[in-house]
Amino acid sequence: MRGLWREISGLVLPVACGGCGRPRAELCEDCRLDLSGGVPRRVRPVPEPAGLPVVHAAAPYENAVRAVLLAHKERGALGLAGALGMALAGAVRSGAEWSGALRRARTVEPLLLVPVPSARRAVAARGHDPMRRIALAAAAELRRGGVPARVVPVLRQRRVVADQVGLGARQRQRNLAGALTVVSGGGRLLATGRAVLVDDLMTTGASLAEAARALDAECGRAPYGGGHAMAAPGSRQAAVVAVSPSAFEINRNSL
Repeated sequence: MRGLWREISGLVLPVACGGCGRPRAELCEDCRLDLSGGVPRRVRPVPEPAGLPVVHAAAPYENAVRAVLLAHKERGALGLAGALGMALAGAVRSGAEWSGALRRARTVEPLLLVPVPSARRAVAARGHDPMRRIALAAAAELRRGGVPARVVPVLRQRRVVADQVGLGARQRQRNLAGALTVVSGGGRLLATGRAVLVDDLMTTGASLAEAARALDAECGRAPYGGGHAMAAPGSRQAAVVAVSPSAFEINRNSL
C-alpha cells in the first residue's frame, strides 16, 4: 500500500531530479549519463573476500549515482528503477561478454538474474523491495537488446543479521557467514540458465561472496545433474550498479 501511494504521489507532486535536484525531471540527462553513460568495468574490493564472484559495475558510487540509489532505495523514488535497471543491465552484459556467456545466452542458456536479498525488516520499513525492482527493470532491458533474461529471486536470509552500516570488511563477512540459502525448488529454476548475482551496491563484497556460497551449496546437492547453475570455482558472475570509487578506478587499467 505504501508503494502504491508513492507511485500515485509521484504523479501529482513536483518532480525533481533524483541525482542533482534539478526541477521538472525525475532524472536529468547529465545524471543519467553519470549512471549509465560510461563503460562498465570489472571491479574488486580491497581486501577481496574469499569466494567473491567476478563482479562488473556500471559506475562509481559517488555524487549523482549515490544520490539516485539512495533516492530509490530510501526515499521511494520508484520511477528511478528504470534508469537503475538500465545501468545494471550494462554491467550484466559486460560480465556476460567477458565470460562468453552472452553468446550462449542468445542460443541455449538464458541469463538468470539472482538478486541478493534484503532483510525482511528493511523491505517492510521501505515499503518496497528496491533490488528486485531494479533487477526486473534490468531483465526487461536485456530482453529489449535481444538477450534472454529473467529474474529468479531464489535466495533468502535464513537467520537474522546485524545492520551492516558501520561494520568493517571482516565484521561484515562474519555477520553474513551462512546467512543465505536457496529456497525450496530454487535449484530447479537455477538449472534452466546461467545464474548472475545482482545487487545495487558493492562495498566490501561480503554479501556477494555469501550469495555465491549459497548458490554453490545448492549446486553441490542438486539431484538434477548437469544444471547450468553449477559453476567452477571462480567462474561465478555478478553485476552491480555501483561500487566504491577506489575499486572502480583501481581496475580501470589493470584488468
